[in-house]
Amino acid sequence: QVQFVESGGGLVQPGGSLRLSCAASGFTIGIYTMRWYRQAPGKERELVAQISNRGVVISYADSVKGRFTISRDNAENAVYLQMNTLKPDDTAVYYCNKSPPTPDWGQGTQVTVSS
Repeated sequence: QVQFVESGGGLVQPGGSLRLSCAASGFTIGIYTMRWYRQAPGKERELVAQISNRGVVISYADSVKGRFTISRDNAENAVYLQMNTLKPDDTAVYYCNKSPPTPDWGQGTQVTVSS
C-alpha cells in the first residue's frame, strides 16, 4: 500500500525557515520523480517543486524559486523540502507524492507563516 507521511511543519515568523520531510512506503521512490505540493485555504492544490529520480532535474514554482530547495534520499525512501525566507503566502498544508501522483495522499503537514 502506497503511503506518504509528511512532517516538519509548524508556525514560523516571516523570514524564518522550516525543513519538511516525507517518508514514503509501499513503493521504491528511486524510480520516480517526486513532488511537493501545497494547498492553501480556499485554493487548489498546487505543485511547488519536483525532483527527478536521480536528483538531476529539479524545478520549482516561480513563487518559491530561490527560497525553497527540494532534495531526496533514495536509500531512505525520503524526500525533503528546505524552505527559507518564508512568507505569509507560503501558509498551506504541504504534501508529497510521486509523478504522476497516486490517489493515496498523506495527511500533509501544516505550515503557518505569521507574526
